[in-house]
Amino acid sequence: MSMREPFEQAVARHGPAVMRVCRAVLRDPTDAEDAWSETFLSALRAWPDLPASTNVEAWLVRVAQRRCVDLIRRRSRTPLPVEELPERPSASGLPGAADGLWDEVAALPEKQRLAVAYHYLGGLPHAETAELTGSTPAAVRRAAADGVAALRRGRIERPAPTRIPSPEGADR
Repeated sequence: MSMREPFEQAVARHGPAVMRVCRAVLRDPTDAEDAWSETFLSALRAWPDLPASTNVEAWLVRVAQRRCVDLIRRRSRTPLPVEELPERPSASGLPGAADGLWDEVAALPEKQRLAVAYHYLGGLPHAETAELTGSTPAAVRRAAADGVAALRRGRIERPAPTRIPSPEGADR
């Protein structure tokens, strides 16, 4: 019987992969942090009964996937009031969101985004990713490859940036 590492070490070892999955699935950094916390709270409760032979990273990614779905469902049922509308829309649809990798991943079509998140960012095999997404391993493999290709090309469709007029005389 092999011994499992202490929970704190598992958090330190696998926490970054879980956060990458949460950020890719949820897009919003605050929601991702909430899902990450909920993942490890759930994992802590189940940790004593977890078989020693369990692939801990894959198990944590699956727990994270469920926490992300739970958060999406909760958010979809709760309206979010705001005092002011954003002055300009962001490329990702999130007011104030910074452009970068997470915006690129978020802009992928859903099947590609989830395949990239679970397989490349979460480290799950294509077969487990297929289980999570209700697809086949071949379809997941294709969606992940297409998503990575789109990220490499940088051809994810985005709204054209609005040009801010320069002050008079600044162009001369």
